[in-house]
Amino acid sequence: MAKQRHNPKTANTHPGRTNGVPGKLKKPRLQFEWVGAISDEQWECYRRAIVALREAGIRFLLGGGFALAVYTGRCRNTKDIDLYILKDDRERAIAALSEAGFEDYFPQLPYDRNWIYRSVCSGVIVDIIWAMANQRAQVDEAWFEHAAVGIVRGEPLHILPLEEFFWCKLYIMQRDHCDWTDIMNLLYATGARVDWDRLLRRMEDDWPLLKGLLSVYGWLCPRRALDLPEKLVKQLRLDKPQAPAHCKHDRVRLLDTRRWFAAILPKDQPLEV
Repeated sequence: MAKQRHNPKTANTHPGRTNGVPGKLKKPRLQFEWVGAISDEQWECYRRAIVALREAGIRFLLGGGFALAVYTGRCRNTKDIDLYILKDDRERAIAALSEAGFEDYFPQLPYDRNWIYRSVCSGVIVDIIWAMANQRAQVDEAWFEHAAVGIVRGEPLHILPLEEFFWCKLYIMQRDHCDWTDIMNLLYATGARVDWDRLLRRMEDDWPLLKGLLSVYGWLCPRRALDLPEKLVKQLRLDKPQAPAHCKHDRVRLLDTRRWFAAILPKDQPLEV
């Protein structure tokens, strides 16, 4: 990968682990061109939270829309940041943010405190997360062991591993919100770097969710889906994608008419979903 010139509004990239399988998987390619779209005011709030947690000795992982942008190079307009921590660090993290001037968002908008603490400062939200919303799993040491590492505006940050990122988003399929569009973008950009064996171990009996996602992906991007590992295809008993000579419909727009799929958008255009 070509070296990038240093710019305070972009970042140097530091490859993370090879997802626990040395020599078999490519290192994740981290992308930071999008950070220039964050206003200085927003970044100052994010940095204040980052510094507060760091000075309190609390480890955290960058997730959410920022992690998606790191892996895909595509951002979407957001006024929040997701930082994943261990459950045992929850109270210390809340105290550290409170001392840094952040307030609980609950009085403005009630939320489920069993998996997240939402704090706000100057209209910017910092979410501290220690479990999946459905309580399927909590953050554990493996999340940190397999994290990628990058530097954003001079701040070294650990990024949520691809496998845990996929794992969390597979369960988010609510009436008013579905994260499968994010997974499609992640899959298109990073599919060759995913440790599918580790993801399947994480999912245990929930593997049909992954099969469903990959089946839809095969319909959406049949040629790209042909690159999925043969072992994975056999394990999940996936049908071989069929690339039609002529597609009657724009399949991307059949799922959502907004600009959600990075592969067909100009590089500098943000995602709308």
